[in-house]
Amino acid sequence: MSGFNILERFSLSGRRALVTGAGRGLGRSIAEGLASAGAEVTLCARTESEVEEGARCIRDHGFKAEALVADVSDIAGFRATVDAMHAHDIFVNNAGTNRPKPLSDVTIEDFDAVIGLNLRAAVFAAQAVTARMANLGIQGSVINMSSQMGHVGAANRTIYCASKWALEGFTKALAVELGPVGIRVNTVAPTFIETPMTTPFLEDPAARNAIVSKIKLGRLGTPEDVVGAVLFLASDASALVTGSALLVDGGWTAD
Repeated sequence: MSGFNILERFSLSGRRALVTGAGRGLGRSIAEGLASAGAEVTLCARTESEVEEGARCIRDHGFKAEALVADVSDIAGFRATVDAMHAHDIFVNNAGTNRPKPLSDVTIEDFDAVIGLNLRAAVFAAQAVTARMANLGIQGSVINMSSQMGHVGAANRTIYCASKWALEGFTKALAVELGPVGIRVNTVAPTFIETPMTTPFLEDPAARNAIVSKIKLGRLGTPEDVVGAVLFLASDASALVTGSALLVDGGWTAD
């Protein structure tokens, strides 16, 4: 009767997790969730004060966390950092950005910033972490943070959509490549989530109402909604799940 111990499969006790973009917002919430499930979490971001404070808060709650100041867009530097530290069983490839505007107003600098972080840095961060996993025989879980915009289109988000659609394709290909060594690769694809970063945009009643009208469950997402999806994909509860996208979009993409 294996169903009676299914909750044990959600435990992350004894595992190490690395979360990029973990200084604030969704990344920090994910780090807190992984720690509460038993993982030893490394919070990675460029701003030392943010990751140090986040790690300290997790430790103050009785869980295990450390801070890592690193820039994932520095490909060689991040690879060297990963190679020099302890290995991880779980990698949440979360760092990302957006510059919403009509394509007619998009500059080369905008393109390079969005594609550079959302795709280029994400690809090579995954390369660095999974190479170390494979070399050490770790059958780990990689969770690439995508978006519902990796499955649909939207005005003023052409470059963002391009980056996330590409990340979805990359995820499927990497899952095929790493399946034989037991490394699972999936995406979490959220809808609009209420975080400090989205607050200014969502404070506009017209914008907020337009967004909610597309979400079949009739509400915006919360960080906790996304954390639950990440915990599932990080744990043995999803042991047969790879190359998949877990849409946390309230039904936005259902029609």
